Amino acid sequence: MSEETVTAKDIADRAEAYLHEASLTPEEYEALKQSVVELSPIFSADRAYFVLGSYGQPEIRRLQLVKDRLNRRPDAYAFLMVDIRSEWVNTYLKFRLLADYTDYIVGIAEHAQGGFLVEQGYFTALKQYFAKTHVYKREYDGLDSDDVDTGVDVETPYSGMQTAIFEMLEDHGRLYRWTTEDDLVECIESLP
Repeated sequence: MSEETVTAKDIADRAEAYLHEASLTPEEYEALKQSVVELSPIFSADRAYFVLGSYGQPEIRRLQLVKDRLNRRPDAYAFLMVDIRSEWVNTYLKFRLLADYTDYIVGIAEHAQGGFLVEQGYFTALKQYFAKTHVYKREYDGLDSDDVDTGVDVETPYSGMQTAIFEMLEDHGRLYRWTTEDDLVECIESLP
């Protein structure tokens, strides 16, 4: 998608549609206009990757690692939601707009403690997001709780809702498993 094809009005119209009949305030509209410039790498890259996961420590480090690996690809742009810094009062709206305009949604799942649980629900509820979602699920088999840097219970790291989403993605060949950071880096290579 080229930069010229997306205007502030396009983004504002889409934003208002997501607000369920509420209007953008003049301040929100101005912030969206400013965001078009910040979003330009998404529109100008051949492939844009929206990387999601937990922003806790040490999980954010792995998100940054994935983003870095993807950005090494020619004509690719990978980003985290936090990288788009414009004033966004409504993070739901921010997520929806970023997900709309990106080519791939890349989830790095490590546990059910915060992270991107709400967004995972959108993966299945909205066909256009599900079709471009790839999730990299951390496995804890054979690991001792003391060896896990996130402090997660290795016996039950994921919720029932997540498990169902993982199964759906696996049925479509878009669920990948990793244990160590090296595994994660290797798995990311399978992403188109």
